[in-house]
Amino acid sequence: MATKISWTDDTWNPVTGCTKHSAGCDNCYAERMAPRLRGMANQNGKYRNGFEVTCHPEVLSKPQRSHVRRMFVNSMSDLFHKDVSLSFITQVFEVMGQVPAITFQILTKRAERLVELAPQLTWHPNVWMGVTIEADDYTFRADLLKQTAAAVKFVSLEPLLGPLPSLDVAGLDWVIVGGETGPGARPMLEPWVLDIRDRVVSAGIPFFFKQWGGRGNKTRGKMLQGKLWHQFP
Repeated sequence: MATKISWTDDTWNPVTGCTKHSAGCDNCYAERMAPRLRGMANQNGKYRNGFEVTCHPEVLSKPQRSHVRRMFVNSMSDLFHKDVSLSFITQVFEVMGQVPAITFQILTKRAERLVELAPQLTWHPNVWMGVTIEADDYTFRADLLKQTAAAVKFVSLEPLLGPLPSLDVAGLDWVIVGGETGPGARPMLEPWVLDIRDRVVSAGIPFFFKQWGGRGNKTRGKMLQGKLWHQFP
């Protein structure tokens, strides 16, 4: 496994860098990692611009050389950031369509741009599209996601910063929940997680619990009420 992200096998970053968009971005791990990666020789200048949004056409061919089952697209950015052109996004989608053996997992907080551009993209069966939702104010992102033609639509509720009573799980194919990790991690309360899990399981949707996060992450780990929840569509 080439990544510590438990719901994927590898990451592919044709875009690096981002800008803060909502509350979940406050302690962005990618922004924190970028300065260190900039100084690593094996990055070949990929982070030469630090955390500014930068497209990398030179890595578009990576999936064609890979043999992993699942690949997370842009763990260090957001493919639907306003500074990423439709032309480049289209190229990324073309590459994904050329490698049907790999399931590509995309996440965005910019659901408005996603739904705007979605009709102009080719939604290959191996492309899973997701949105990140960290608080109840942002559950509208799931509603916009459902308007796309993605074969698999999922939500990543990480970092989960509060309960999500407004989240309508109908029409979703996968739900991931995780607490915040790293410096300044904000706590995630068990009642929030249990409410989401119970609604998701009742709807027959696969549920993936990533980790508790916060100060107790090493102690509480990835177990929810004594059970490991690592379900996939």
